[in-house]
Amino acid sequence: MDRLFVPDPDDGAPAGRALPPSDAPLAARMRPRVVEDVVGQEDLLGPGRPLRAGIDAGMPHAMLLHGPPGSGKTTLSRIVADSAGAAVEQLQAVDSGKAEVRAALARAQERRDATGTPTILFIDEIHRFNRTQQDSLLPAVEEGLVTLIAATTEPAWAAVSPALRSRLRIYRLRALEVEDVLVLLHRAIDRRALDRDPGAERPEVVADDDALELLANRSAGDARTALGALEAAAALARTATATMTGDADADPAATAPGDAAAAAGDGTRSVGTVRITVRQAGAALDRAVVTAGPDQPHDLLSAYIKSIRGSDPDAAVYYLAGMLAAGEDPRTIARRLVVSASEDVGLADPQCLPLAIAAAEVVDRIGMPECRIALSHITIRLALAAKSAAAYRAIGDALAHIEEHGVTAPPPYLRGKLSDGFEPGQYDYPHTNPGGVSRQELMPAGLEDVRFVQPAPHETVLRDRLAASRNARGRKP
Repeated sequence: MDRLFVPDPDDGAPAGRALPPSDAPLAARMRPRVVEDVVGQEDLLGPGRPLRAGIDAGMPHAMLLHGPPGSGKTTLSRIVADSAGAAVEQLQAVDSGKAEVRAALARAQERRDATGTPTILFIDEIHRFNRTQQDSLLPAVEEGLVTLIAATTEPAWAAVSPALRSRLRIYRLRALEVEDVLVLLHRAIDRRALDRDPGAERPEVVADDDALELLANRSAGDARTALGALEAAAALARTATATMTGDADADPAATAPGDAAAAAGDGTRSVGTVRITVRQAGAALDRAVVTAGPDQPHDLLSAYIKSIRGSDPDAAVYYLAGMLAAGEDPRTIARRLVVSASEDVGLADPQCLPLAIAAAEVVDRIGMPECRIALSHITIRLALAAKSAAAYRAIGDALAHIEEHGVTAPPPYLRGKLSDGFEPGQYDYPHTNPGGVSRQELMPAGLEDVRFVQPAPHETVLRDRLAASRNARGRKP
């Protein structure tokens, strides 16, 4: 179990006061500790907003924070806890279960009984808890034993059970804008968070504006990604600085400012100054994890399928590339393509379904990077195909009808030979009829005029075929 802070349950000491160690990742060291330092969530933290009011008053309430990675969910949970002087228990839902939850609640009870210190229970990625695990939190939340702060990257309705969700105030965090990320990057440089000796007279690490702009633009609104890339860029800049001295093992910061000088970019600097250029920023981004878009990762998959449905192959290939660059499992993409071949193309171009299945087989047999070509192939094919949702609507309408009315028994002559009411020879075998058409009623009694297959007005070929079939059977269109 991973805990944000480790207070002694018996001493009731407020949590959230210890500074992260100097060798912690830059994102951890630059995490805002007061609400005034948080950027990009003005809708939640502006004056008079409920979340801000609760923080200012030191009165936390149970809440669900949902938003994309790096938008500040964990940061806000810590600030809420600090404002209330509360201890914090943190659980990662991906590797926690009922035992860990019970242990955290037991410590909260001991803490409250011993000193009266309140406890914030922070559960990250709560959507990974099943409904039973989530509902096990209800008594502690209702009793006030803990103030639950849950975080998720999933939509609120999908992440949390209705019973637990009804007891939480839901806040949506948005991906940071480029300007917000720039504020954080400049703050790290200005506060000399990358310097080996922040107390030195002169800063060790500086950064070109275009380098910071590149990092901000390529971080997709994820502060953690941006700060991690900045830290990597600083390491690359240190290596370049050491190489210029002819001693790759030397400590650039230890070099006296006047010992040597070297041109860099559009100016000169002392070798003792580590300067992050756009080249190092780009190299750091190449090594960083590519995030999957301006909001939650599944938004790219949604945009991808909707671009195919909208017959825009350029947009579809763009979102495909974005997903692959972000590390999306190509098998997930292939499965959605098979669905799209029936849901969106369907009867308008039936050959697209076997093509999509073939592409999925290529993904399984070959894998990345070569399978990207097959995915691009079928993506473009589906986007350019004619579209029909008739099959999708038909099965949906039939299921809705059955849900409301139940399944009506088929006529006796369509049942098995042992069914009641069956008489040999009563079934009209269509292959012996002219045109192979049966004029026998095949719908259950009372549903003779119900129609589930209803092509759209523009689906003229399908409408003509359907009308011909129904006319041949003597049925209304």
